[in-house]
Amino acid sequence: MEQVLHKNDTSWRLKAIIGGSAGNLVEWYDWYAYSAFSLYFANSFFPDSNPTVQLLNTAGIFAVGFLMRPIGGYVFGKLADNKGRKIAMTISVLLMSFGSLLIAFLPGYNSIGIAAPIMLLVARLLQGLSVGGEYGTSATYLSEVATEEKRGFFSSFQYVTLIGGQLIALGLQLILQNIFLTDKQMHEWGWRIPFIIGAMLSLVALYLRANLNETEAFQAKDLKVKKEGSLKELLKHPKAILVVIGLTMGGTLAFYTYTTYMQKFLVNTVGLTKYESTMLTFCSLFIFAMLQPVFGAISDKVGRRPLLISFGVLGTIFTYPLLNTLSHTTGLWSAFGLLMAALIIVSGYTSINAVVKAELFPVEVRALGVGLPYSLTVAIFGGTAEYLALWAKNQGHETYYYWYVTACIFLSLIIYIKMKDTKHTSLIEKH
Repeated sequence: MEQVLHKNDTSWRLKAIIGGSAGNLVEWYDWYAYSAFSLYFANSFFPDSNPTVQLLNTAGIFAVGFLMRPIGGYVFGKLADNKGRKIAMTISVLLMSFGSLLIAFLPGYNSIGIAAPIMLLVARLLQGLSVGGEYGTSATYLSEVATEEKRGFFSSFQYVTLIGGQLIALGLQLILQNIFLTDKQMHEWGWRIPFIIGAMLSLVALYLRANLNETEAFQAKDLKVKKEGSLKELLKHPKAILVVIGLTMGGTLAFYTYTTYMQKFLVNTVGLTKYESTMLTFCSLFIFAMLQPVFGAISDKVGRRPLLISFGVLGTIFTYPLLNTLSHTTGLWSAFGLLMAALIIVSGYTSINAVVKAELFPVEVRALGVGLPYSLTVAIFGGTAEYLALWAKNQGHETYYYWYVTACIFLSLIIYIKMKDTKHTSLIEKH
């Protein structure tokens, strides 16, 4: 019989948070390894003399991978709401592992021609399906296992591990770049190593998730709420859906700008070396990850809405100045300071966005409500961030992208101002 996580069971609660977070870490490592190592494998799948065009092509496949995320959000969200959070998270990790293995052993363009980028696209679509399901189910799981008074703090670990996935990918890149492999070896075959490691780590995540406990909220839903988690049920909550879309738009665009795209921006625009870019990105993301529980704990004291509004106001005012100044900086320390300032601002969104979404929906459609509208918004705004930034640069109008990010954050700010504080209106306890 499935063990249930009870409110007063501290040991099982900690085990659930560690297990859920560790699985999340592995999934996001696999997802970000593509972006981190695309600097090295771009020429293997898209032979072209222009490095910006090569990056544009790999960013295009990165963006297309996001198109599968809404499908993953729907499929796994429905599965989590009907069959349990645990089973949905376990299956998503298996799917991610398969996608990583496919990329790891995929021949290049010189070996199989056009089939190479097509198969790369297929692998990325599988990963997109997996990670689309991962966000909604893990956000729901971590929010449900946390106590009411510390929900912001504990749920923030989703972004600690999400960022942690990037850190592991970047850390591995630094080790391979500077200790074991030459630049030529990295371009020829070294880029395959992280995808092999990702597939192996997925087995660890699979073990952890197979031994997780189901949440009390879901078990209570099975006993008391005889409603199927479905799109029909979800559409009965249109206001909550629109809030998820609105609060995600600016936040996800800012997040992908300062994390995933930043490594390429520092090389392609600022003019840093690949090593300098990777090291700077790694250090800033490490501090960024450590900030998430701090901001999450603050939200438990003051509410979620003040943090979101702070992000919206500061993001609207400072996005253009930060990106424009960063693009013209010449020193590593000044670049680091500017990037950290941006990430501190973004923490007002990243640290609590998962719990805010979970608090908006009743238990029978919570995973679907968190995952589907979020994944749709991320696909449109987050998934295209790299592509639009590189396209604007290639057209000679890179600053257009800075204004685009600013405008999206401002639109989200309007939602933050108008929405209720979910800390005080949470539906999580009402199962």
